[in-house]
Amino acid sequence: MKKLLLLTLLAGFFITGRAQTKPVLLATIKTPTALCATCKTKIETYLKRHDGILEVNVNFRKGETRVKYVTDRTDIEQIKTAIANCGYDADDVTANEESYKRLPQSCKKPEDGGAHPKPRPAPPAGQ
Repeated sequence: MKKLLLLTLLAGFFITGRAQTKPVLLATIKTPTALCATCKTKIETYLKRHDGILEVNVNFRKGETRVKYVTDRTDIEQIKTAIANCGYDADDVTANEESYKRLPQSCKKPEDGGAHPKPRPAPPAGQ
C-alpha cells in the first residue's frame, strides 16, 4: 500500500513537474545614440542583470540592440526603459537625463560636446 502511494506521488510529481516551455521573443530595438564599444559594453552589462533577459547584442555600427527575452518575465517596454535608464535612446523612449549626464564625454551626442563621430559616406564603387 505504501509503495503504491509512493509510486502515485512520484508519477504525479513527474507529470506536473515537467519543464514547461516559456515563450521567448527576439526583439530589435533602435539605439541610435549607442555608437562605440563603451556604449555596447554598458548596455549589454546593464541589461543582462534584468530578470527574463537571456541574450543581448548591441551592434553600435547599425545603431540597434537585439534582445532575446522570456515574455512572462519582462516585456519590450521594460527593456526600452532599462536602456533609457542606462543613458541611451531606445526606439521611442528617450534617455534618462541623469543617466545621460553620467555617461563619459566620448559617449555623448556631438551636439552636447560628445566625441561620437558622424558617419562618413561610403566611397563610390571602384575607388
